[in-house]
Amino acid sequence: MKVPNTWKLNLRLILATALLFALVYVIIALIGTYFGYGRPLTFGIFVLLWTFIQYMIGPKMVEITMGVRYVSEAEAPKLHQMVEDLAARANIPKPRIGISETNIPNAFAFGKSKKDGRICVTSGILKLLNENELKAVLGHEMSHINHRDMVVMTLISVVPLICYWIYISTLFSDGGRDNGTAIIGIGALIAYFLGNLIVLFVSRVREYYADAGSVELGNQPNYLASALYKLVYGSAMISKEDLKQVEGVKAFFANDISDARNEIDDLRSMDLDKDGTISESELAQIKYTKTRVKTADKIMEIFSTHPNMVKRIKRLSELS
Repeated sequence: MKVPNTWKLNLRLILATALLFALVYVIIALIGTYFGYGRPLTFGIFVLLWTFIQYMIGPKMVEITMGVRYVSEAEAPKLHQMVEDLAARANIPKPRIGISETNIPNAFAFGKSKKDGRICVTSGILKLLNENELKAVLGHEMSHINHRDMVVMTLISVVPLICYWIYISTLFSDGGRDNGTAIIGIGALIAYFLGNLIVLFVSRVREYYADAGSVELGNQPNYLASALYKLVYGSAMISKEDLKQVEGVKAFFANDISDARNEIDDLRSMDLDKDGTISESELAQIKYTKTRVKTADKIMEIFSTHPNMVKRIKRLSELS
C-alpha cells in the first residue's frame, strides 16, 4: 500500500492561496489607483480584513446552511467511538460531532483549525452505509482536518466572491459606462472565473489525499470505494430542488452531489456482481483493468468540486 506524502498537497495549497490573494490584491489596487484613493497598505488591509471575516463566520455559515445539530456521546455512541478512534490514530484532538437532518447521504468536515475541527454526517448517510463504510468516510473527513485543507478552502473560497463583488459594483456604478471602470469590471470578472478554477482545482486535489488518508488511518480501500459508490447512487436519487438547497456547501461533501446522475452509470460497471457494493475482489480487478473517462466527463471535471468518481475509485484500487 503506497500512501502519498502530504507535502505536495501542502505546497499546492500554499501556492494556490498566494496566487489567489495576489489576484484579488491586483484588482483592488487597480480600482484604488484608478479612483485616486488608497495606498498599497490600505489595499492589503482590506483583503486581509475580508478574509478574516470569512474565516471567522465560515463555520457558522456551514452550520446554518446544513442545519447542523451537535450530538453527545449518549445520543450517538457508535458515531463518537468511530470518530474518537480515528482522531487517536491521526493524533489530533477529537472533533465535535454533528448530524444534519437531510436525506442527502453525505458527510463533511469544517472548522477554523485542528482544535476547532467538526465532523458532521447527514441522516441520509446513516441509513445508507454499513459500519465499515461509514468509518471509511469518517476517516476521509478526519483526513481533511488533519491536512488542514478545510481551513484553506474556507479562506480561498472568499477570493472569487471578492472579485465577483467588484465586478457587480463596477457594472452598476454611476461610472459604469466609463472605459476605465468597464476595464476594471471585465478584469474582475476574468479574475472571478480564474479564481474559481483554482479553487476547484484545489478542492479536487485534496479529495485524493483525503481518500488516501482514510486508508492510512486503517480503513480498507474497498470500504471507502463501496461507500463512495453508494453516496453517488444515493445522491442520484435526490430531487434537484433538494440538491440546490446545499449547492453552496457541496465542496465540503465527500462527493459532488450535483454530478451524481452522470457518474452512476459508469460506476455500476465496477459493481461486477451487481449487489450494490464494491468488494475487495472487485476493487482488485479494477486495479488491473484499464478504466476510461469520456472526454465530456474530463471537461466537466474541470468545473467540478470533486475528481471524477471513476478516477477516485481507480486510485483507491492502487492503494489496496
